[in-house]
Amino acid sequence: MKAYGLNELREMYLKFFESKGHLRLNSFSLVPHNDKSLLLINAGMTPLKPYFTGQEIPPRNRVTTCQKCMRTGDIENVGKTARHLTFFEMLGNFSFGDYFKHEAIAWSWEFLTEVVGLEADRLYPSIYLEDDEAFDIWNKEIGISKEKIFRLGKEDNFWEHGAGPCGPCSEIYYDRGEKYGCGKEGCTVGCDCDRYMEVWNNVFTQFENDGKGNYTELVQKNIDTGMGLERLAVVVQDVESVYDIDTFKALRNKVCEIAGVTYLVDPKTDISIRVITDHIRSVTFMTSDGIIPSNEGRGYVLRRLLRRAARHGRLLGVEDKFLAKLVNTVIETSKSAYPELEEKKDYIIKLITTEEDNFYKTIDQGLAILMQMQEELAKSGKKTLSGEDAFKLYDTYGFPLDLTMEILEEKGMNVDEDGFKKAMNIQRETARKARSTSNYMGADVTIYQSLDASLTSKFIGYDNLEYTSTITALTTEDEIVTELTAGQMGTIFVEETPFYATSGGQVADAGVIKTDSAEFVVEDTIKLQGGKIGHVGVVVYGSLKSGEKVTLSVDEAKRLATGKNHSATHLLQKALRTVLGNHVEQAGSFVTEERLRFDFTHFQALTAEELEVVEDLVNQQISAGLEVATQVMNIEEAKKSGAMALFGEKYADDVRVVSMGDFSKELCGGTHVKNTASITAFKIISETGVAAGVRRIEALTANGVFNYYKELENELHAASKAAKTEPALLSKRIEALLEEIKSLNSENEKLKNKLASGALKDVTNQISEVNGVKVLATKVPDVDMNGLRTLGDQLKDKIGEGVIVLASSQGSDKVSLLAMATDEAMKKGAHAGNLIKEIAALVGGGGGGRPNMAQAGGKNAAGIDAAIEKVSEVLSSQIK
Repeated sequence: MKAYGLNELREMYLKFFESKGHLRLNSFSLVPHNDKSLLLINAGMTPLKPYFTGQEIPPRNRVTTCQKCMRTGDIENVGKTARHLTFFEMLGNFSFGDYFKHEAIAWSWEFLTEVVGLEADRLYPSIYLEDDEAFDIWNKEIGISKEKIFRLGKEDNFWEHGAGPCGPCSEIYYDRGEKYGCGKEGCTVGCDCDRYMEVWNNVFTQFENDGKGNYTELVQKNIDTGMGLERLAVVVQDVESVYDIDTFKALRNKVCEIAGVTYLVDPKTDISIRVITDHIRSVTFMTSDGIIPSNEGRGYVLRRLLRRAARHGRLLGVEDKFLAKLVNTVIETSKSAYPELEEKKDYIIKLITTEEDNFYKTIDQGLAILMQMQEELAKSGKKTLSGEDAFKLYDTYGFPLDLTMEILEEKGMNVDEDGFKKAMNIQRETARKARSTSNYMGADVTIYQSLDASLTSKFIGYDNLEYTSTITALTTEDEIVTELTAGQMGTIFVEETPFYATSGGQVADAGVIKTDSAEFVVEDTIKLQGGKIGHVGVVVYGSLKSGEKVTLSVDEAKRLATGKNHSATHLLQKALRTVLGNHVEQAGSFVTEERLRFDFTHFQALTAEELEVVEDLVNQQISAGLEVATQVMNIEEAKKSGAMALFGEKYADDVRVVSMGDFSKELCGGTHVKNTASITAFKIISETGVAAGVRRIEALTANGVFNYYKELENELHAASKAAKTEPALLSKRIEALLEEIKSLNSENEKLKNKLASGALKDVTNQISEVNGVKVLATKVPDVDMNGLRTLGDQLKDKIGEGVIVLASSQGSDKVSLLAMATDEAMKKGAHAGNLIKEIAALVGGGGGGRPNMAQAGGKNAAGIDAAIEKVSEVLSSQIK
């Protein structure tokens, strides 16, 4: 048997099933589309669910893929074992109502034995306990002896996921030989050791589970085959684990080179090497699909993996940032199958480097907090850190439990592990509840799922704003109907429509659908599964019936204004990449007739100068009157031509390329102007951050710009009128007013100080004694806190040693209190902070401070006298 490389095996598999009439599809993004049940794609069949359920018609009844997958339920075990991975590739061949068990079993055997060259006598099939049909195929058609076919129970060999399609499985195990076994007598298929490795799983979806344990035979039976590419490589290359196959080994060796360590010398070191090797693959692929680090959802998964890898670098003694160097190795070993890795290389490296840098700042903060926790434990005589504190370090600062335990162990301390697990489970339960898992598709069922899957709509709106077509279906909010009447809300489907449905960030068209006797106002246009376009609105008068001819008219003004803003986003993206760099990628957009919003990847706020250059560059392209050309071409040709594609977007074989002169070229299905001159003008009105590494620009075009400046002009005139000057002189008038205010404030402060000084003559005769300490507690009229402090300092000089308490009100609802104690008074027990706390309550406020000086505010001037009277009582308890 030849030891094929991982990349070779992937291509061999896909070509084999292409030879069996399968359509090869590129891997879908790791980000699920229309599936709320998952954060990330976790199996090869997951993106194909609509084809299995019949909600969409597949491009062919036979499909083969190699799908990027992520499973994160056992992150803590990754590295500790040689089995666990977070990111992996799943090979699959699928049949949607075409072939079934006979072909699936025969082809799996043919590929493994004849194409790959695995020895037939080392392969062992398993079947579901009750699946006699599969048993007979293996035994009578393939020729496997009965004793080599294993019948396994429902837990092992029956695939189901809640309500929906399900069915028995037939797996194929490969005997890797005694050197990988446990050595126990009777070791065979099903043993937990590494000798018998499952390399293939045929899933025969032949039943429908109603969610209550009732199974009915499916009319359309399907095949869902899953085979882990990495597992197959382990078998073919006859290596110990996935970390020893060719692509992993290249990455693993790079980790060792950077860290200056050797694999398989120290078990602890090996864990860190495996963690980094696995996690850097995951974060590279996640980032290439547009996932950005955050504190929730899939962004949290990315951040956690990245930080875990960075921390294990520290454990290996790597002090500097190193993950970007490993990204290069991931890309080199995977770009033949995933060219988007090379295309997004600059961005991937920039994002991962930034996040790694942020983590090193965070981990240092976490270490400082852990040190504080250690000190508090030592002071209290305790030796166990609470689970809540350990989880805080883990969740906020990226400290896995083992790191916290390791650091504490050095100090003779430990962690409440049960408390940590409890806190972890609470978080997991919260995350689980945040995701809807209503059914097999993970999305709420609507009436639209009941429409015929063969029903489709063709968009012909690029060249038409009015068109005559035939109604193919009508629905209300909860049922399919044959007629909609006056006053009814509903959705109309037609064969061909000029209405653009919301997609690609562009809002939907509005307009009307008419017959000679009826009118339906279209309020929204929606894109649905299977290429359906729904026109949502209300019947104004008359009635509309299925099969009827109708005229569809798009609101032209809205469409044209929206097109101007959409075309401007293309110019903006190119301008941003020109000014800031090629790491800039679109991270979302929202285009309406009023304005445009564009989210993009960048790691710091734009300066005023950068914004000005970007805005000028866009306006230059508008003034240049660039022709906007659209062309439909093959996706590969489009990419080779330099057309920009969106992160994680799944494109058809043929795509629409929108070019604006030689300046901008993007894949886009939206509507645009015919010449950039139509945009007229472009104005950025805001630039903000919306997430880590994501910025947002909001901008206006055409009439939006003119209206914006008109509003500014109106505000300018209003401000000038209020300032009693002309608009051209407004800035000078404001400067003069500010100078005048400054002068008046200075004069006001002098007057206040003079008044406060004058009050000294009136209050010094109010000095009393409490237990031998001089006390002056009095109120002074209309003095603010600054004035009270000045007065207090002057009174201290005047009375010598003692305690001073001053109160003043500015109106009935603002009170200021000040307390001061000299050194001798404090030695005898006086404490200004404690004194002010007790008397402040009487004026409806609170405050505090140091023993020598404290202040407070209040809202009840009527309580000042009571507060002054209470001073002697409080001091009597302080001064002994």
